[in-house]
Amino acid sequence: MAVDAPNPALKEIFNAERLKHIATEMTAVYPEFNAKAFLNMANDGLDGLSIMQRMARVSECLHATLPLNYEDSLDLLRALAPRLNSGFVSISLPHYVATYGGDAFDLSMDALKYFTTFGSAEFAIRYFLRKDLQRTLAVMHDWSLDGNEHVRRLASEGSRPRLPWSFRLEQIQADPRLAAAILDNLKADSSLYVRKSVANHLNDITKDHPDWVLDLIEGWSLDNKHTAWIARHALRSLIKQGNQRALAIIGAGGKPEVEITAVKVTPAVIALGEKITLSFSVKSTVEASQRLVIDYAIDYVKANGSTSAKVFKLKALTLPGKATEFVARSQQIKELTTRKHYAGQHAVHILVNGERLASSAFEILP
Repeated sequence: MAVDAPNPALKEIFNAERLKHIATEMTAVYPEFNAKAFLNMANDGLDGLSIMQRMARVSECLHATLPLNYEDSLDLLRALAPRLNSGFVSISLPHYVATYGGDAFDLSMDALKYFTTFGSAEFAIRYFLRKDLQRTLAVMHDWSLDGNEHVRRLASEGSRPRLPWSFRLEQIQADPRLAAAILDNLKADSSLYVRKSVANHLNDITKDHPDWVLDLIEGWSLDNKHTAWIARHALRSLIKQGNQRALAIIGAGGKPEVEITAVKVTPAVIALGEKITLSFSVKSTVEASQRLVIDYAIDYVKANGSTSAKVFKLKALTLPGKATEFVARSQQIKELTTRKHYAGQHAVHILVNGERLASSAFEILP
């Protein structure tokens, strides 16, 4: 696939033992299978491959050792799918479809619909979207109405403009209306698995077309609890940015009439890998209750000494008039694949309904 997974340890999902398992199960459904040749090819240089490269390697080695045409090979892989002992490993089967089934559209669509129920075909379907967008979206629209939650999720997840670990779908990224009918079918889905995907799809779109997403959700009825859940999670990036339209949609668009007191970050000085605890009190200054979204931001020091803010969710609540709410959150300050930490003073800001109301700081030692 196009993008490597961020955690190197994940590649051990496809270790030598797992490859042997795949060979054993393939032999069970196809006794003529050359397991020895498969294992020799699959294990060659395995240590140097990332998880997505290993996943691709499995489908390539299956193709090399199945002396059959595409349709007959698919029949065997369909039999193999329920025998595999890992959902992620089963993603190698949709990858087979994406790699070798581009000229057999209908057969490949049926195969992806089947394989997605064992893991996910979200990466594989994107190759067909890139090759024939309208034809593939028409199939995915039908999938969005399917009775199986895995198939419905594939309709949304596979058409995400910015799906992690995969290439972007530039046409949908430029024009989100292309997949809008799929999202409309799923906006009140009963499955949390599906709703998470719809929310993530919409959150992707907010990076390029925030007003389009806001217009869409403002047209929804949020009386349905499932639709309201999708709206809250779809708007999370805009809410972190303090977007007033997004805050208004979730009922927190008003100016916060509160005082922030007793702000502390402890300990004030840490070494990398240690934990900080942020604590403070939010006191209402009015008689009426208020809907509040409380976040915090850390100004991370960069290599050149400048800072870059990262906003973290804290909580959303309805604060009664004149009431006080104590808030605390602990966070480990450790190296991540997406963030490198540098020594220095790191400011911490309290955000309420998008407004910065108080600040503190902690220091990371060299």
